[in-house]
Amino acid sequence: MQTGNLSSKNSAQLSLATALALVAGFIFGLVAHSVGSSWLLKFAQSLEPVGTAFVNLLKMVIVPLVASSLFIGVAQVGDLRRLGRMGAFTLAFLVLTTVVAVILGMSMTSLMIAVAAPQIAMEGGSAAAVVPDLPGSVEFLLGLIPSNPFQAAVDGALLPLMVFTLLFAAAAGTLPSVQKNQLLGLGESVTAVLIKLVHWILWLAPLGVFALAAPVAARVGWMMVLNFVVFVVSVLLGLLLFISLVYVPAAVMVGRIEARRFVQACLKPQVIACATVSSIATIPAMLEATEELKIPTSTASFVIPFSAAINRAGSALFQGSALVFLAFLYEIPISTGGYVAAVLATMMVSFTVAGVPSASIMTMAPALGTVGVPLDGLGILLGIDRVPDMARTATNVTGHITTAIITDRVVAGDQRHAGNEKAHPEG
Repeated sequence: MQTGNLSSKNSAQLSLATALALVAGFIFGLVAHSVGSSWLLKFAQSLEPVGTAFVNLLKMVIVPLVASSLFIGVAQVGDLRRLGRMGAFTLAFLVLTTVVAVILGMSMTSLMIAVAAPQIAMEGGSAAAVVPDLPGSVEFLLGLIPSNPFQAAVDGALLPLMVFTLLFAAAAGTLPSVQKNQLLGLGESVTAVLIKLVHWILWLAPLGVFALAAPVAARVGWMMVLNFVVFVVSVLLGLLLFISLVYVPAAVMVGRIEARRFVQACLKPQVIACATVSSIATIPAMLEATEELKIPTSTASFVIPFSAAINRAGSALFQGSALVFLAFLYEIPISTGGYVAAVLATMMVSFTVAGVPSASIMTMAPALGTVGVPLDGLGILLGIDRVPDMARTATNVTGHITTAIITDRVVAGDQRHAGNEKAHPEG
């Protein structure tokens, strides 16, 4: 998903340049590894500081960007009671499907790694990372409440910081309009500045990705390339399974819409989503699809924009997959408590993914931090993100349409039925 200063064309060009830089870095590293030339290997290793600088630039904006995006997303909703039954049901459906998506992404990648991925060891892995100790549910829940939210930000403990931000934003949403709008204006200005900064950093992505890929390929050879192929395939299969096992059955069994009709209606929005990698830009096509499916405008006009603003189940699946993949590369064992924390963090972040290219990668830090996975791997993921980004945006769009169908059938349909009963009482 993208907004701001990078147009769809510029974003596509930048993604292509970054992907080519990744390929070039891998080829250079593979040649150095195969030839065994000492000066080529030394040159590849000398690029590491450049890659580290790029990763540090990304890390620099993560904490404030996650906090400001979460604040705006929650504060704009205001008093949740005002959303009514339709909004509450929509939100519940989005939470449920997002949790399922994260778990499916983790499971699919774990399975693909076990079956097809060669084991390699990335530097900065298990020996360097500090794996958080999550001994039990009580301690975990207590750890979500920061005694000092500013210290949590300094320490990079993003999950407690997100809890504080969520509560702060919820309280801000209940303030009188003048005070609420002042805080929202400040939050939107801060977010706009951070997004501008992210855009600047992402223009350095081709150089940074090349500098990250070349040393790794020089050390481990073809195994790294094979691992990334396994990862991309696992993400694409996971997204396809998610649509097939969650959205299509929901539309058929709950929404009572024929599967073929549902798939045909979703096709145009999915194509536009792949081309623009933006759910927001696909809203007109989604509204047209809901009209074809006979969803009342009164329902679709609320659910589609609301879902497009916060529903990122496809992104959540990708983040769950990426977390397991990076943990595998860095040989970080993930405990049961770590998985629970990562699912919670991914779910919270997925509802407020910032409007920047490859935002799903940029906002993975909270989940990675819960299990001690270094953030260095995020830089390389940028180089292979165009295809997964297209696929997860198409999945998100399918979810928006499904949410409108389910909400209309379960909530709006019941309300219309109740209204008809009042207008035409029996007897």
